[in-house]
Amino acid sequence: MKDLLKKPVTFEKIEFWAATIMYVLAVFILLGKASHIDENSGYSPYNSLFFGYNTPFSFTENYFIPQLCLYTIYYASFILLNFYIVKSLIGGKRIALNILLLFCTYVAVACLFGTADTWLRSYLLENNTTQYVYNYLFKQEFIYVLWVLIIFGFYTAIKYILLTILPHFKPSLLGDKQLTRECSIALGIWGLIAFVLSRSLDAKTSIAWCETLLFGIIVYWNSSHHIVPQVIAKGQDLGYFLRKLGVLLIISCVPISIFLLRLFHRTETAFIITFFNFSIGVIAGILSWFLFHSRLDKNIELHGLKTELGRSSANLDFLRSQINPHFLFNALNTLYGTSLQENAERTGEGIQKLGDMMRFMLQENVQEKISLAREVDYLNNYIDLQKLRTQTSPDILIQTEIDTEVTGLQIAPMLLIPFVENAFKHGISLREPSHIKVSLQTREKELLFDVYNSIHPKTGNDPEKDKSGIGLENVKQRLQLLYPKRHELVIRESAKEFFIHLTVQLS
Repeated sequence: MKDLLKKPVTFEKIEFWAATIMYVLAVFILLGKASHIDENSGYSPYNSLFFGYNTPFSFTENYFIPQLCLYTIYYASFILLNFYIVKSLIGGKRIALNILLLFCTYVAVACLFGTADTWLRSYLLENNTTQYVYNYLFKQEFIYVLWVLIIFGFYTAIKYILLTILPHFKPSLLGDKQLTRECSIALGIWGLIAFVLSRSLDAKTSIAWCETLLFGIIVYWNSSHHIVPQVIAKGQDLGYFLRKLGVLLIISCVPISIFLLRLFHRTETAFIITFFNFSIGVIAGILSWFLFHSRLDKNIELHGLKTELGRSSANLDFLRSQINPHFLFNALNTLYGTSLQENAERTGEGIQKLGDMMRFMLQENVQEKISLAREVDYLNNYIDLQKLRTQTSPDILIQTEIDTEVTGLQIAPMLLIPFVENAFKHGISLREPSHIKVSLQTREKELLFDVYNSIHPKTGNDPEKDKSGIGLENVKQRLQLLYPKRHELVIRESAKEFFIHLTVQLS
């Protein structure tokens, strides 16, 4: 039990506190009745039968103590079954022992219920033998407890099904997952309340209370799932929502009032309970309105924070790793070697490209979006510099099919270069045949980007053998943040080749 109390808010913890609160409330109500009711004429579901049989009635012996015992047995047996026996059975722990414990619990609860019932209905002893009354009452309670166990089994099955489905449930509307969890918990609590009411109130009053609570749950679900989203989508305010909710509640209360009239056969009682239903429905609807808006504001704020945090983190990672020292030294060495072999024309060209790339990183990479043409320029500069490094190796084939007619389109900076850098990092070997192919095309506002490269394992003395470089996970994160549901990334890898295909809907 201590472990349960220390846990964060879970469904189990909600069950425990709901059962505990209901038990405490039931005891307080019972104590409240005992404090101002006459000992010999207090309330009992069987008052009229005691008086009809001319049997002496004691509120303490024939109602208070038996009813307190029943509440305690309900609470203790629920805790034992729900948090120990059933949990162990589902977990496959000590199955035989727990089945035996379940049977013993059933027998013990039925016997305790039967004992309490002999005090609650002791008027039966007036015209029947003690043996007959005991046999009659205990037989009834064994059947009743069996039905309670069956209902508890249904509750447990539904609970574990929901707990299995909910983590994989992808909500179609804002708060669908939270709403389903809330209504499931409310229905579970409603079932527990129905049990308590069935033992403490008469049948008609129990039905009326249970119907009212269930009506409130249904109104809350329907309002949160349908009415509030529709009203917000139309741009309407709270007043419009209340008018629409009021009409639906009036229509819903008509069949309920007819049912209550047939149940109580009194117009005044049916009207009062119907009005109470209407009031509960209004409260549930207003609660759904404000909770939906609260979730909407929190989701917008959370999405904004996630986007900004992801963008800042991703940009920082790219700034740190885009041109790593290993590549920079290779490029500078290549430019130095070239300057010794020929005039400074090619060297100057290489230095200019490197300068453009570094200027792009410092000035344009910090922007939210840049023109696709600038991204393509950066891509071409990077590939040209890599060609300078590898042009002395005839076994290295680098092909590019990059569309230069990309004016008018915007893209997040440095979104494409990670795939190309990854290709050169893992696809080039100065000792083995290697190939890289980069293709970029646009169709209206759709970008199509493909990169093929050979794969070569890193040697033991390679300074980047154990480094992740750009990291495709970082790129996936940026795509999810910046182009949600507007991109498709396909990655395939074989023993000798790596391939990516990216499609992005640009603006």
